[in-house]
Amino acid sequence: MRRVLMAGAMALALMAPAHAQDAQTLADIRAQLAQLSGDLQGLRAQLVSGGAQGIQQAGGASALERMNAMEGQLSQLTSRTEELENRINRVVTDGTNRVGDLEFRLCELEEGCDISALGQTQPLGGAGASANPVTAPAPSGTPAPAGASLAMNEQADFDRAKGVLGQGDFRGAADLFATFAETYPGGPLTADAMYLRGDALKQAGDTAGAARAWLDGFSAAPNGPRAGDNLLGLGVSLGDLGQKVEACATLAEVPIRFPGSPAAAQATSAMTGFGCQ
Repeated sequence: MRRVLMAGAMALALMAPAHAQDAQTLADIRAQLAQLSGDLQGLRAQLVSGGAQGIQQAGGASALERMNAMEGQLSQLTSRTEELENRINRVVTDGTNRVGDLEFRLCELEEGCDISALGQTQPLGGAGASANPVTAPAPSGTPAPAGASLAMNEQADFDRAKGVLGQGDFRGAADLFATFAETYPGGPLTADAMYLRGDALKQAGDTAGAARAWLDGFSAAPNGPRAGDNLLGLGVSLGDLGQKVEACATLAEVPIRFPGSPAAAQATSAMTGFGCQ
C-alpha cells in the first residue's frame, strides 16, 4: 500500500510540468488526472475498510493526510488544466475570427475574388490546434533544417522556384512556390516556400495577392519558423493597401508574439512609418 502511495506522489510530480510532455494533449493530461484521482479514492476506500490495522499497515494516521494532500494537488492541477484549455480555446477562436475578417477584407480588394466562395475559416493553427511554445522565426535559408526529412525532389523543386525568383520572373516563381506548398504540405521547406510566394507576388506588384499569401502562410503555421515574417509582410501589405487600422493591429502583434526577432524590430519601424498610435 505504501508503494502505491509513493507511486501516486511521483505521478503528481511528473505531471506538474505538463509542458515537458510534448506528445501529450490537454485531454490526455485531464484523463490521467481523473484516473489518478479515481485510484486515490479506491485506496481511501481500502484504508477505511481495513480499519485501524489497515491504516497502520499503510504507514499510520499520516497516510490519510498524505492522501488528502495529494487529492488537493490533483484538484489544483485539474483546475489549472481546465483554465489553460479554456484560455487556448479563446485565443484560437479570437485568432480565427481575425483571420476570417482579414480574408474577407482582402477578398474585397482582389479583382475577381468571390466572397461567397471563401467558406469557413479554418481554426488558427489547423484542426486540433494545441498550445505550443512560440519561438522566434529562424533565419531564412535554402538548406532544410538539421535532421529534417526531405521528400524525393523536394530540395530540387524548392531550388528551382527560388532560381526563377532570382531571375526576376516573380509571377512564375509565385506559381512554383504555390505548387511546392501543395505538393509538400508540412515539409521542412514549406514554410519558406509560402513566405517566398508572398515576396514574389509583392515584387510582381500584386500587393493584395502578397497579403493573401502571407496570411495563408501565417494561418498554416502561426508558431512556425516563418510566422513572424509572414505576419510582418501581411501587416505592411495591409498598410500599403490603405488598411491602416488592420495594418497597425497586425504589426503590433509581431513584437508581442516574437519578441527579439528581426521581424519584431521591422514591425516596430513599419508602425512608425504608418503613423500607428
